[in-house]
Amino acid sequence: MEQVFSYIISFGASVMMPILFTIIGLCIGMKFGKALKSGLFVGVGFVGLGIVTALLTDNFKDPLQAIEDIFSLNLSVFDMGWPAAASVAYNTAVGALIIPVCLGVNFLMLITKTTRTINIDLWNYWHFAFIGAVVYFLSGQSLAWGYFAAIICYMITLVMADITADKFQTYYNLPGISIPQPFCQSFTPFTWIINGLLDKIPGFNKLDIDADGLKKKFGVLGEPIVLGVIVGALIAAVAHVGDYSNFAGFMDKLHQTNPKATTTDGVMAIVRDILFLGVTMGAVMELIPRITKLFIDGLMPISEKTKELVDRKFHGKKVHIGMSPALVIGHSTTLVCTLLLIPTYILIAVFLPGNEFLPLASLAGLFYLFPIMLPYTKGNVVKTYIVGFVALLIGLWFVTDMAPDFTLAAHQVFAATQDKAAHVPDGFQAGSMDFASSLFGYGIYAAMKYLQWVGAALLVAVTAAMLVYNRRQIVKDEKQNQ
Repeated sequence: MEQVFSYIISFGASVMMPILFTIIGLCIGMKFGKALKSGLFVGVGFVGLGIVTALLTDNFKDPLQAIEDIFSLNLSVFDMGWPAAASVAYNTAVGALIIPVCLGVNFLMLITKTTRTINIDLWNYWHFAFIGAVVYFLSGQSLAWGYFAAIICYMITLVMADITADKFQTYYNLPGISIPQPFCQSFTPFTWIINGLLDKIPGFNKLDIDADGLKKKFGVLGEPIVLGVIVGALIAAVAHVGDYSNFAGFMDKLHQTNPKATTTDGVMAIVRDILFLGVTMGAVMELIPRITKLFIDGLMPISEKTKELVDRKFHGKKVHIGMSPALVIGHSTTLVCTLLLIPTYILIAVFLPGNEFLPLASLAGLFYLFPIMLPYTKGNVVKTYIVGFVALLIGLWFVTDMAPDFTLAAHQVFAATQDKAAHVPDGFQAGSMDFASSLFGYGIYAAMKYLQWVGAALLVAVTAAMLVYNRRQIVKDEKQNQ
């Protein structure tokens, strides 16, 4: 069974999602052609998103590494990105059965009225498998503790998806949709606290700067594509500081490819690199909203049909369809805040005491911080940026602390599967912003590592309290509707 699921997962999202959504579409009564088309739109969306994020990480990895070398940084936790986390997640006994186990938990929660969300965002189940896999190795390869951690995370996430559903649906105009992705939901508590504190600052609650307002105020300079060009060019310029200070060394490198290169050629090469990276970042900012439309085109027919089916089967009771946050990462405020946080994230990683993690491959995942923030900050760029900044700052410590056990899990998976995504470079530990920096993932990890049985009891108590609270809200709402 483990081999079967590992083989299916090895297809990747771009192949697995069309198959899964086509099957789901047929199961809920869609015609084959329409179900297939919806599934293919989702698959093409993942292909497009993969190409664009690779465009970001591939082109900015060397400049960011150059910045680390220029400023003599010593950050020992290597950014493996989400592919390593997903590889660790699915290439274990926990990950092999995570989808059917979690679907079973989801069904039990639906019939006990402890959730309203039907989580069909199957690809992102790797988040639950990841924390389960890390705890699995942490506990001496205990399958019971691994599934315990994964299921606790799944239950908490479903409750959070219910709690945030109404605001999410209203803000994005997506009725019937919730977001049961734990990385995205783990930033909700930060949003509640920090946004509430900011509203209490005199005058701050009247500060209303949204992405559209930036466009009106700054004209073309407020456009995400232009901001992308500026930020990309600045990163490239900083990366070339070392080349300017040691121009002879840069020319030596240039002569390896062009022996006849002159000083003018060297200057032109640097200018070309700066402009290229600027335009590349601008392209990423412009293409992502266009790609997210593919997800919407693919998922909305399935969502609408599922809602019809749920209305019939649940006799009109309110049920949310759990979807990927990729649906809404093309929002203009998300793009602007991501642009602003990329250089900020790198700077705080460099200067934050106790941090050993330099974000590189994970930068593409910054878009996923914001989908649940925006309904609470109402798209305010300043508020959203501050919440994201604080959450990322704390998340750097999370990644650093989890690195030894992430590394252990990655080594075990690479030894067993030879999956290159899980290969940790010599002399480094493994890290990733994707879920390793999240409040839910780290909270479960820390409870199991430092408190063990007491931590497990605390996790059960917190989860049980959330389930009871959610059930009361559901029952109360059903009575009001009747």
